[in-house]
Amino acid sequence: MPLVDMPLAQLRTYEGRNPRPADFDAYWNQALEEMKAVDPQAELVPAEFQVPFAECFHLYFNGVRGARIHAKYVRPKQSEGPHPAVLHFHGYTGSSGDWTDKLAYAALGFSIASLDVRGQAGLSEDSGGVLGNTHHGHIIRGLNDPDPRNLLFRHIFLDTALLASVVMGFPEVDEARVGATGWSQGGALTIACAALEPRIRKAAPVYPFLSDYRRVWEMDLCKDAYAELKTFFRHADPQHIREDEIFTKLGYIDIQHLASRVGADVLVGVGLADTVCPPSTQFAAINKMKTTVRTEIYPDFGHENLPGMHDKIIRFLSAL
Repeated sequence: MPLVDMPLAQLRTYEGRNPRPADFDAYWNQALEEMKAVDPQAELVPAEFQVPFAECFHLYFNGVRGARIHAKYVRPKQSEGPHPAVLHFHGYTGSSGDWTDKLAYAALGFSIASLDVRGQAGLSEDSGGVLGNTHHGHIIRGLNDPDPRNLLFRHIFLDTALLASVVMGFPEVDEARVGATGWSQGGALTIACAALEPRIRKAAPVYPFLSDYRRVWEMDLCKDAYAELKTFFRHADPQHIREDEIFTKLGYIDIQHLASRVGADVLVGVGLADTVCPPSTQFAAINKMKTTVRTEIYPDFGHENLPGMHDKIIRFLSAL
């Protein structure tokens, strides 16, 4: 087995390195109040893509700071009473993907909503009102702002909870039977969603991103998805005079500190050879969860497809 991080026994007790801001709970409680004050004005627009057994829609709703957010929404045509739903979150810089990716859940009698993260490759607006992709730099967006409430991932995390609230409000959906899933950034957003929306019953993140930033830095793995951290220091703090301040501010959008709020049952996929989202950073979040957590370990796999994991997720969420 390749060893790119700690041994598994040590990973299972690792508690993380990135600092937790002293006002972390107050920060997120205030953020949720801001979110709850938003009138989502949800709108379903029939999509050009349709299939005989399901209905496909573009779902639009208002997020915080005035952004109009988009998700793909697919629901089964025939259902006896309110049915379960799944929320899906994509990887960093990506989009909600093809309609066909959602059809398995509709065939099982689920609705599914797949979020386009604001400012990435889908149809959601950036926080500045810009349609489409602003590509990388989302971790560090707002990091030089004196007010940590302007961090972009704060708004993105709130989008996940607002999507959950919108979907739970649809008459065809049973709000007590909603789950969430995603890989990498999508895994991080799955954890954030379950932390900020307590009605989420099952969460299935795979190698979650956006966790334990300081550990990533100390492992010299600020490359690939985390490359912008190195770029930020090179341009904004070349002598690391503000290093403690910067990592503490990143703590507001570190999913390990949200993980203790998760009340859902959790299934996590981890590749122990992952050099993009190092296993220790993932376990920093996993080990803070106070609910039932099942880990699926892939010793020889990195940040790639984990054979059988999609099937495990379907079976896990089917229990809804």
